[in-house]
Amino acid sequence: MDFYVILGVDRAASLSDVKRAYRRLARKHHPDINPGDPESDAFFIRVTEAYETLVDPDRRQEYDEHGGRRPGASMATVGEVEFEGFDFSGPVVGGESASTFGDLFADVFAQSAGGRSRETSADGIDLHVQLVVPFEDAMRGGTREVTVTRVVRCDACRGTGARLVAEGRCSGCAGSGQSRWTRGHMVFSRPCAQCGGSGRRHHRPCGVCRAEGMVSRTEPVDVPVPPGITDGTRLRLAGQGSTARRGGTAGDLTITVGVEPHPLFRRDGDDLHLTVPVAVHEAALGIRAEVPTVSGRAKVRIPPGTQSGQRFRLRGRGAPSPLGGEPGDLVISVRIVLPPVIDERSKELMRELGRINTEDVRAELLR
Repeated sequence: MDFYVILGVDRAASLSDVKRAYRRLARKHHPDINPGDPESDAFFIRVTEAYETLVDPDRRQEYDEHGGRRPGASMATVGEVEFEGFDFSGPVVGGESASTFGDLFADVFAQSAGGRSRETSADGIDLHVQLVVPFEDAMRGGTREVTVTRVVRCDACRGTGARLVAEGRCSGCAGSGQSRWTRGHMVFSRPCAQCGGSGRRHHRPCGVCRAEGMVSRTEPVDVPVPPGITDGTRLRLAGQGSTARRGGTAGDLTITVGVEPHPLFRRDGDDLHLTVPVAVHEAALGIRAEVPTVSGRAKVRIPPGTQSGQRFRLRGRGAPSPLGGEPGDLVISVRIVLPPVIDERSKELMRELGRINTEDVRAELLR
């Protein structure tokens, strides 16, 4: 792109005009002002190249006369690709000859269009991870940490793929500012991709990211877990996936939560179920039994004559609602535990109980 266009000045602009334009663009596009913006970083590099060329009288004169091209070359422009003419000094490069002008110019258009297509933005990739939490942590909620491997911006080059170095002649074009290639006997050229056509380089490809501007990094991510989360729930963290290239939207991070089973509680919706052992005499006489809940201990009344399998409900002592509603209930199922008969005294007491209670508990089965 034309250095005067980059700076937004006329070709007759004075040295002070060039400096003023550079300061204006630097205040807007300097990397320290736009941290994390690779497009702004890349544009600032071009602004710096344009400024350093136009403030140097000799380099500016050469640029005005030749625009980075060899003097005397006759060129026809196709996009950024220029046709210089014919070269019959040697054999056809690559040992191939084109059958039609369409074949000859196909590579020209492909290179011109292909270079631009690589600059289009692309959204970052969505990532998926698993997170398993203990039952108690699922009830309480809180923050859990997962380890994620994702593509992020390279810190070494700030996502530009290039690192600033001392100025020198561009090795890619030997200082000419043009990359040349042949197709058959036809010679083409385009501005050097490494120096932007200036013939001099102020940056080199970043060795950390291999000029990609992005690197793969494994790092921890904090995941907010709502109280009462259920097994299999998916949480989405927007923008926590892989970083987008060239200004696209960053991907999301999806976490599938697994909840470990509890040895005592069984969950059904927001209700929790608990089986409570009760001795025979407790079931017969009644008792206020102490039972565990997810929020601490609680008392439940077991009335006299309670049968095995009978259920009682403690309102609001179940699981918290992950949607923020009222918590569920704790449903208690009674399981009567018979005492061990280990001596004659115990046997006699059980016989005495049988003589007192003459009810046939299996009478309904025989009707």
